Amino acid sequence: MDNFPRHHGSDQDPDRLGRKIGRRAQRKQQAREQKPGPAWFGLGMFGLVGWSVAIPTLIGIAVGVWADGRWPGEVSWTLTLLFIGLALGCANAWYWIKQESHRD
Repeated sequence: MDNFPRHHGSDQDPDRLGRKIGRRAQRKQQAREQKPGPAWFGLGMFGLVGWSVAIPTLIGIAVGVWADGRWPGEVSWTLTLLFIGLALGCANAWYWIKQESHRD
């Protein structure tokens, strides 16, 4: 008798877990053996990540310049919203990269 508990229908079952890992390894191996996609696909992904950071940053700057003109003060709205836009853009880029890595 083995030391593994048998919970049929769950990932705790060693046989099912082994098959699941085997399928993932097979998919990764097939992806490695395939010819790389066209260079345009890589450039497109690079552009998608770049724009996903640039757009929120530029929106933050634009709203910040507007807010500085409307409510001038000691705090620079432009810098504050630039950093907020940059943070949102980085989070957005991380999301896209994570989505693509899950497809692999």
